[in-house]
Amino acid sequence: MKTRSALWTMLRLLVVLLIAIVVLFPVYIMVITSFKTSSQAFDMPPEFLPAPALFNYHAVLTELNFTRYLYNSLVISLVTTAVSILVCIMSGYALARFNFRGAGLLTMGTVLIRMVPPVVVAVPMYVLWTKFGLTGGLSGLVLAYLGLTIPLNVWMLSIFIKEIPFELEEAAAIDGCSYMRILWGIVVPLIKPGISVTSVFTFRTAWNEFLLAIILSNRSTRTLPAAVSLMISDLGINWGQIMAMATIIAIPAFIVTFACSKNLITGMTAGAVKG
Repeated sequence: MKTRSALWTMLRLLVVLLIAIVVLFPVYIMVITSFKTSSQAFDMPPEFLPAPALFNYHAVLTELNFTRYLYNSLVISLVTTAVSILVCIMSGYALARFNFRGAGLLTMGTVLIRMVPPVVVAVPMYVLWTKFGLTGGLSGLVLAYLGLTIPLNVWMLSIFIKEIPFELEEAAAIDGCSYMRILWGIVVPLIKPGISVTSVFTFRTAWNEFLLAIILSNRSTRTLPAAVSLMISDLGINWGQIMAMATIIAIPAFIVTFACSKNLITGMTAGAVKG
């Protein structure tokens, strides 16, 4: 019996190891390619342990307007995350606690809207944004990313709020608390794992998004992902610099994810086990 249990444990560990290799191998290729020239990137057999040459990183940090693009990315991502979470907490609470006609249809609609890929709405959004003078500005990108993230965030937070016993809010209401005080004083502290999940999702969406950033920005409002397009020209594709930029872009996303990892695990497993 102990032998069988040990074999199952080893098998599970082997499966986890294989999954980790499959997931992390492309990241490893991205990092080592950032130390190579464009011609070395396609050498056969590939060099898996290249000398750590930093010329691609030097080019990315000095030859491009890197500081400006970093500033744009940070402003857009942080503002989008803050506004999205603020709106979605209140909207999710209304969806979870108030009974009104069409609530079920609205819930379904929030999920269905998120299933529409950005490439489908890119051209209509560009036409609409151009008509209202929103192209070429940071506010236009923030509005676009709010449209991408709010529907799913509202649905996710409403699920977390429904898990909170309504008796807590009734007791607070009896003590004279208003809806806003109940929301921010009782509900919000109890849904911190859900807020962490939606915050990371929103930040990474705004930080990593490429297509809308390309068509809705200009030279002064490009984000870091949009700046990757500058490394593609008629003379060829500078794969080394692209991988260096991709590595730099990935670092904040990894930091944010790991910083919130405890709440992320709690949030993603919330409701999975019923008492």
